[in-house]
Amino acid sequence: MERVKIVGLCDIDASRAKAAAASAGGEVYADPVSLYEKAKPDAVYVTVPPNAHGAIEEEAAKRGIHLFIEKPVALDMATGKRIGAAVKEAGILVSVGYCFRYCEMIEAARQRLKGKAVSLVNGTWIGGLPETPWWRRRGQSGGQIVEQTTHLFDLVRYLCGPVQEVHAMAARGCMTRVEGFDVDDSSVVSLRLKTGAVACITSTCIARHPERTILEVITPEGTVTLSGCTVRIEEEDRMTELRSLADKYAAENRAFIDAVRKGSKNGIRCSYSDALKTLAVTCAANESIDTGMPVKL
Repeated sequence: MERVKIVGLCDIDASRAKAAAASAGGEVYADPVSLYEKAKPDAVYVTVPPNAHGAIEEEAAKRGIHLFIEKPVALDMATGKRIGAAVKEAGILVSVGYCFRYCEMIEAARQRLKGKAVSLVNGTWIGGLPETPWWRRRGQSGGQIVEQTTHLFDLVRYLCGPVQEVHAMAARGCMTRVEGFDVDDSSVVSLRLKTGAVACITSTCIARHPERTILEVITPEGTVTLSGCTVRIEEEDRMTELRSLADKYAAENRAFIDAVRKGSKNGIRCSYSDALKTLAVTCAANESIDTGMPVKL
């Protein structure tokens, strides 16, 4: 991006940081605090596994450094709330990487659904097992619901409003031969929204075919179906399909950088406090799986 300079990088694997610096520029630092103190960045991108969030953001907040944080914002709500308090007290700008919010067609769908009485939302995330070792450990990733399907839970909130109650079940046993695997194979999560609508989000990480994600929002006037950044609107007498050609990742980055330059949160579509509400839904799903009971938010 023009007028943007990378001044520092940090990774627990120094070779990865060095490789990134070789192509993108910037000095390599042994830890985040050294980076903050010596590189003096205006803004920092925090792209770490869920269990690594915490001190990285809090130390940045102490120094007034603006943050782009990859989803999910934490592994648990206690950590998330602590970070949230730190960034609020510091008054820094925070953008969270719920990239689908930056798809042009998702925004078009949001406007189409505005004021409509949503009755049912049905979502599916079907994919295979990521190669990243930490993803397979619930104590590091939170499992598929927290780390990956979080995008669908966030879209439910973004398009249809707050979640009131969560009830979930999960299946295990298909991946016993995978070393270090202790997350759920598949899950079914039922939601009741504060509007009275209901939603069902299913996930699996055992599929052998290419990943696919779908979210259907059903209203009396018609059905809005999202697949990636493609939106299909089915009404009584017609069907319209809208496809976004714009790069959603570029859009979310531009929004963050522009916000930092202007000192204004306008353009940021997911703040830290908003992302924390999505984390609450996914953590509630895991709690419901563990206890077998519904969880009210």
